[in-house]
Amino acid sequence: MPVDLRTRKLAQLLVRYSVFVKPGEKVIISGGVEAMPLLVELYKEIILQKAHPIVKFALPDVADFFYKYATKEQLELFPKYTMDTIKQADKYIGVNTTMNTKELTNSDPKKITQRGKVTHPIGTYICNEKDKIRRCSTTYPVHALAQEAEMSLTEYEDFVYKAALQDWKTLGKQMDKISNTFEKGKFVHLIGKNIDLKFSIKGKNCVSDKGHENLPGGEVFMAPIRESLNGYIQFDYPAIKAGKEVTDISLKFKDGKVIEVKASKNEDFLKQMLATDKNSSYVGEFGIGCNPKIKKFTKDLLFDEKMGGTIHLALGMAYKENGGGNDSAIHWDIVKDMKNAKIILDGKTVQENGKFKIKGVKI
Repeated sequence: MPVDLRTRKLAQLLVRYSVFVKPGEKVIISGGVEAMPLLVELYKEIILQKAHPIVKFALPDVADFFYKYATKEQLELFPKYTMDTIKQADKYIGVNTTMNTKELTNSDPKKITQRGKVTHPIGTYICNEKDKIRRCSTTYPVHALAQEAEMSLTEYEDFVYKAALQDWKTLGKQMDKISNTFEKGKFVHLIGKNIDLKFSIKGKNCVSDKGHENLPGGEVFMAPIRESLNGYIQFDYPAIKAGKEVTDISLKFKDGKVIEVKASKNEDFLKQMLATDKNSSYVGEFGIGCNPKIKKFTKDLLFDEKMGGTIHLALGMAYKENGGGNDSAIHWDIVKDMKNAKIILDGKTVQENGKFKIKGVKI
């Protein structure tokens, strides 16, 4: 079967640029059978780099079965074998794809939360231990994701590859200017339509994702000081987790913690997520979308949080590279359109109506 050359280019970019595989390294490639063409190209590219591929497949149509029939013992068993394999690896490439985006819609959210707490150390290790393992996530275009994005498969393929296969060196220079501006800053004020939120980022690390953390990259992100958030925000786009779509989310913060929550759909599910643990009702990340090729909301967070003219807050875990400060079993990003709002840093407007006002930045 002929290979889409863009799939091969994506594999090359992931291996050579995103996680920069070196000879002799062990590299995990993880994904579902739907992503087989990309997984094959990743395998070949890793071999050509004189490294060692470790293939991890996700079986289709078993997640809902697990949450319906798994015993308490099965839910609570930590997959040590998986953790042991990951700890032996140097690099990790995760490919997001699915045959059914609604597979877990009717699964018990309490069981999903319970299982998330058990497997939390695995995700934390992959995301936070950069001195031990480098990881990158990507998406392979399939019909289910195209349907969610309300596109034909051909349109969605074009969207995915354009967002990922671009000049990251040039775009990265602009993102670094944004990152450096926030790195020097102390206090952020988000104000405009359906938002008036203040918080501190003093002493926190600001990071540019230039296609190393995710492909596509295209965000600048930092961790607010945990207890500093005060105000409110209403999100324009739905938050999606485990097949459940939570819409019209409004959050009110006091001293960092969510004290009021509303949603027009699946509000109970949102409240359950906020009650996952003692830190899940605090914010672990503030991010700004910077990818000029992403102009449409697709219900795939890997793309949506990078969309220009948006910001996102993540409930729960703060990344170690941002300075940490909040450990949680969840890290749930929710996206807001800033086309009618401002980002003010230390009293100076750095973005207005989705356009940056930083010298040299034309994103």
